[in-house]
Amino acid sequence: MLLEEMTMAEFEEGLSTCRTAYIPFGSVEEHGRHLPLSTDTIEAYEVGKRAAEKVPLFIAPPIHYGSCRSTSRHPGTVSISTTTLKALLKDIVRSLHLHGIVNFIVLTGHAGGSHKMALQDAGEEILLELPDINVAVVTEYDLAKEAGAHLVETPGDAHAGEIETSRILHSHPHLVKGTSPEEYPTFPKGILVRDKRSFWPGGVWGDPARATAEKGRLLETLVAEKIVELVKTLESRRW
Repeated sequence: MLLEEMTMAEFEEGLSTCRTAYIPFGSVEEHGRHLPLSTDTIEAYEVGKRAAEKVPLFIAPPIHYGSCRSTSRHPGTVSISTTTLKALLKDIVRSLHLHGIVNFIVLTGHAGGSHKMALQDAGEEILLELPDINVAVVTEYDLAKEAGAHLVETPGDAHAGEIETSRILHSHPHLVKGTSPEEYPTFPKGILVRDKRSFWPGGVWGDPARATAEKGRLLETLVAEKIVELVKTLESRRW
């Protein structure tokens, strides 16, 4: 059930069978020279749609912005603060809760460390504020890497590489503009550098050339199955 396409009456009717919402977080972030800035958002949203085909699930409109530190100097990246990110999640949960939603799956397509931690912190805080809710915070990339380990050929593949290029080749092939060179950046340990692009010029972490649409289809299916399992687990008890 896609919230953005539902009427008031359809939403109210949906509440009779479903009290679980899936909230996809993405980013506006560089993904090499070949993938769209909305890659993280697309992945998170598409997985939710596939999961909703298997179990009753309200799919909230995606949040297109995230906290992007490592790519902040790359052209096209638009980053928000972790404070804003936390506030967004908590406000969305509060509002959906007023309508009777009690289970929340927060899935982020952006895997930046500070971004993930901010969402987890917000989840912990709202869990204490609203004692009748359940919350799960998961990272789409981590699920894809784990579930699709047998499909991925690139050791250490991470950003805009084999996994993400495969995903977009499957769901939005018209947005893939060729490929980018294989790249594995190295940042100085413990040093906070201002111009991170100088250590990561191409914005790729992995090998996009190994991507295929079929891998993307299989990865999307595997991650959606993980979300279905999570929905059932979250709804099974008070956590």
